[in-house]
Amino acid sequence: MSTTDIRPVVIIGAGTLGRRIGAVFAGGGAAVRIVDFSAEQRDAALAYIRDTAPRLRDQLQESRPDLGTVTVGSAEGFEDSTEESLSDAWLVIEAVPENLDIKRPLFGTLDRLAPGDAILATNSSSYASRMVVDEVTHRDRVLNMHFAMPPRSMAVELMSDGETSPEIIDRLVEELPNYGILPFVAQKESTGFIFNRIWAAIKRESLAVVSEGVSTPDDVDAIMSANLGLKAGPFASMDQVGLDVVLNIEDHYAKENPHLPEGPRQLLHRYVDAGKLGKKTGEGFYTYDSDGNRIAEQ
Repeated sequence: MSTTDIRPVVIIGAGTLGRRIGAVFAGGGAAVRIVDFSAEQRDAALAYIRDTAPRLRDQLQESRPDLGTVTVGSAEGFEDSTEESLSDAWLVIEAVPENLDIKRPLFGTLDRLAPGDAILATNSSSYASRMVVDEVTHRDRVLNMHFAMPPRSMAVELMSDGETSPEIIDRLVEELPNYGILPFVAQKESTGFIFNRIWAAIKRESLAVVSEGVSTPDDVDAIMSANLGLKAGPFASMDQVGLDVVLNIEDHYAKENPHLPEGPRQLLHRYVDAGKLGKKTGEGFYTYDSDGNRIAEQ
């Protein structure tokens, strides 16, 4: 029996991605612990995982017949409660807001409290893991482990912090498929990793086509679906993510590459400044009812 079969995966952050990551591991047979300050978030995560994990387990029945367990822990009195939650973890995944002022001290705490052989991963999509290790002593066990939107997508991207032990990455490549997760390794540091970098270029050019008056969001989505078989085109996908989030990501890319065209960001600004952020506000490039269903234009 592998030690990963009896040692837990600890998720720091019970928000949308944290609970989804937890469901994937629980569905694959892992013991999962969720840590969060908010009791409401912890309860919601527990309910989501208990509802979702059995269905994921059924998809993996041949390799992992036993459903994993899930427990939650408060982050109040963070040092004490987190030390208990981390005591025997083999993998710790941070899924807190994209704020370095939160992530940097958090990883310092995780490095002090987690077992010496535990892997420390950030799910960040915006920051390379080298940016969160200022207070970390053992940087060889830290890396990016980016999930896009599990369990809808079971791909995960692994990227070194510049000092990550190759054995750590090899271990994850070997272990993650046991939980139905498909690992892909970025061979060097890349803003946006692999998929998001490619998808960002598609989104950016789609925005440019509309900002220049060449086409409309509806027609861009329709032609992308017709040619590539996409269930949701770039504009529908951006509405789903949130246009404020998309704009933040584009601003991040632009800081690294000032030669990127301004038209796509200007178009996003018009919507964001008007409070049209996508599904979460009921209007973005498209309009939505209270259940998040798109309302067809008359």
